[in-house]
Amino acid sequence: MLLEQLSNAFGPAGCEDEVRRMLAQALRNKVDDLQTDALGNLIAFKKGSGPEPRLKVMVDAHMDEVGLMITRIEKSGLLGFRAVGGIDTRLLLAKGVIIGEKRIPGVVVAPPIHLSKPEQRKQVVKIEQLAIDVGAASEEEAQGLVKMGDYAVFDTCFQALADDGLRPAKGKAFDDRVGCAVAAALADDEYTVDLYLSFSAQEEVGLRGARVAAFRIEPDVAFALEGTVCDDTPKKEDVSPTTEMGKGPAITFMDRSFFADKRLVRLLLDVAKAHSIPYQFKQPGVGGTDAGAIHLSKTGVPSVAVSVPCRYIHAPVSLLSLHDFDNLVDLMKATLHALPRTWKTV
Repeated sequence: MLLEQLSNAFGPAGCEDEVRRMLAQALRNKVDDLQTDALGNLIAFKKGSGPEPRLKVMVDAHMDEVGLMITRIEKSGLLGFRAVGGIDTRLLLAKGVIIGEKRIPGVVVAPPIHLSKPEQRKQVVKIEQLAIDVGAASEEEAQGLVKMGDYAVFDTCFQALADDGLRPAKGKAFDDRVGCAVAAALADDEYTVDLYLSFSAQEEVGLRGARVAAFRIEPDVAFALEGTVCDDTPKKEDVSPTTEMGKGPAITFMDRSFFADKRLVRLLLDVAKAHSIPYQFKQPGVGGTDAGAIHLSKTGVPSVAVSVPCRYIHAPVSLLSLHDFDNLVDLMKATLHALPRTWKTV
């Protein structure tokens, strides 16, 4: 399963090589062209069968995940680090990681509770107080294993869980390997539009790759595929969740990075209803996606974001419903088939 392979892959922002190789291998015999640009974006082109001029459609999913970067090596052999992307420091304590090209295993450590003062136990440990222990007894030994600037990612393996009707699965990097797997699945069909599948780099540190890719592609319309926030676990207050797992793909009509094109939102809704595909709306104002960069490219690009709800994103382990994943694949394929017939009239 491509989603499993991508979830397990090593690919923090700026180091997406392994993910890019996996996607290129999966797509090589299904598309007409594969290119990698200077920033590390992988762009797959599938020529449409419709008459010219054909719509140029960009479907974007970012390859990178949140991670850590080694910034110092202590005399004790412990490794200091900084976050790459948005990570809650509270989630890091005692978590396993793998580091660098050698995939060195390590664990995030902090001063033990036995050596902490009572007031310190009530405080969130700052990232500067944490370190990674790789079992090295000295600075020299640690330098033989890792080097400054090496990346680390969570040591988590994909696993399908007991089926309770949602077909749940756990893994890391669902933001946004789930979008990458959906985008790759789109290459299985033939379309009348010219389809550009953009697997972008460095989204987690500022939507960087998608900006470059959109400038190169110059699409007529764009879809950003994401793994998005799902906070549907019980709450003390009666607050609507951002999305709910198992309720279908989540359509974004606005977030902190963009306002979705209303015509594309309406098209997604019409297609979902026509094909009996469940869907939901993502609560507005939460997070941002590559659509925020794409829609501002050159003279502007009508854009929309569609996501798979994922519990605990940007954490060592996330949870999703494979039903939501399959429904997003179905929704996007049907939408791409419908787009050229409706775009001029929507």
